Amino acid sequence: MLELKNVSISLRLDGRRIVDGLDLTLGKGDKAVIIGEEGNGKSTLLKWIYDKAAVEKYCECSGSIKTDAKLAYLPQLFDASLSEVKLCDYFDVDYYSQMNLVDRLFPLELLISERKLGELSGGERVKAMLLRILLDEPDVLLLDEPTNDLDIDTLIWLEDFLLQTRIPVLFISHDETLIENTANTILHMEQVVCKTKCKMTVSRCGYREYLEMRANGIARQSQIAQKQREDYDKQMDKWRRIYSSVDHAQRTISRSDPAGGRLLKKKMRSVLSQRRRFERQKEEFADYPEVEDAIITRFDPIEFPSGKTVLDLALDNLEMQGATLARDVRLTVRGGEHIGITGCNGAGKSTLLDVIWRSLSPRKDIVAAYMPQDYSRALDYDKTPVEYLAVNYDKATVTCARTLLGCMRFTHSEMTNKIGELSGGQRAKILFLEMVLRGANVLLLDEPTRNFSPLSAPVVRDCIADFGGAVISVSHDRKYLDECDKVYELTREGLFEI
Repeated sequence: MLELKNVSISLRLDGRRIVDGLDLTLGKGDKAVIIGEEGNGKSTLLKWIYDKAAVEKYCECSGSIKTDAKLAYLPQLFDASLSEVKLCDYFDVDYYSQMNLVDRLFPLELLISERKLGELSGGERVKAMLLRILLDEPDVLLLDEPTNDLDIDTLIWLEDFLLQTRIPVLFISHDETLIENTANTILHMEQVVCKTKCKMTVSRCGYREYLEMRANGIARQSQIAQKQREDYDKQMDKWRRIYSSVDHAQRTISRSDPAGGRLLKKKMRSVLSQRRRFERQKEEFADYPEVEDAIITRFDPIEFPSGKTVLDLALDNLEMQGATLARDVRLTVRGGEHIGITGCNGAGKSTLLDVIWRSLSPRKDIVAAYMPQDYSRALDYDKTPVEYLAVNYDKATVTCARTLLGCMRFTHSEMTNKIGELSGGQRAKILFLEMVLRGANVLLLDEPTRNFSPLSAPVVRDCIADFGGAVISVSHDRKYLDECDKVYELTREGLFEI
């Protein structure tokens, strides 16, 4: 069992509270997902639960964790210091007792090989780290984005595992399908009132039920708040008419009618008392619900000739470091087609997207933009978001960058701190902003939804679906792939439409 009591976490940099008085208990069979927008502190909370010292440098924390369980933690980011570690050395436990895990996640020959972790694809690394902690037989699992870069077969395996295991699991995921199918508890972390107020919601239900309850609650509270204000306005209109009538009578009554004057003064006191009563009632009105909206900057309308050939690719061999990943790769993209590419981990999908980028980026008849899987290849982590987006760094471009970032809910400190200190979702937002500012009409996207929250991901999907240019994406997001015009699977024999 895992029990959190009155947990609060604040950022040292600006004092912003990201967790406020959280109470949460997880027992056998509980699968709790942490949701919330980018930069709300989900990963920080998970790190603190596993190792309080991991967040001490940038957070002030209070509250308690009660557990005698053995915790296992899967971090969101791969530790670069492990790049040179061989797989045979990384797995130093007796995995033979759990061959079902080994068979499903990793072939045994790879597990005992001298291949280095840094040579694996992103999905293969996630599977390796996941297998390592599962083989250690933990009592509680803390998983930060376990679905990142996993192929669809492994995603389905992970869903089955989460459904069947009795181990309590607290996880962060941006995969809506996984959350819908597995979570029975929702922990929603929000930052409202321009990110000045932290709001925590714990609901013992599934994800779709939670969204419905939340939407109904928001609608109900909005109706109550609106009705109270409408009734108040009607009362005040009526009161103003009465007040005006009594005031006029007082100013025009004859001095020869003192009894009538006394009656009018008494009536005016009653009228003024009624107004004070209305004002006291107003103070008790229900607030309009404060919720955190998912925001992503949309692309300007783009007209792209439907018959224009964007890509006509023919590769005899797709290679990486001298090894052949696939043969006879053919792909033609025209006009505003939206293409999805999927395949198993290590198939070479990101390598293929790199090849396409090198082909399209020099062309002058299109404006191509690339969101790689590893954001550090595109972003300068030592720059601030404003410095990165305001290329000329004059007053006009700085103002434009600040405005756009503000529209996407970046605080002042987030705009002016280094990109390397931001969350993965915030970095993805910066890349989207850059594509918008460049006026790109061809997008190459490697896992475009992977770092967006399950609340933001539908907005991102809509944004890309409305994009009038061509899109070539690598993705394992099943909802995203459903919205592509064509989906191809990359295998060793080439690309095949599915």
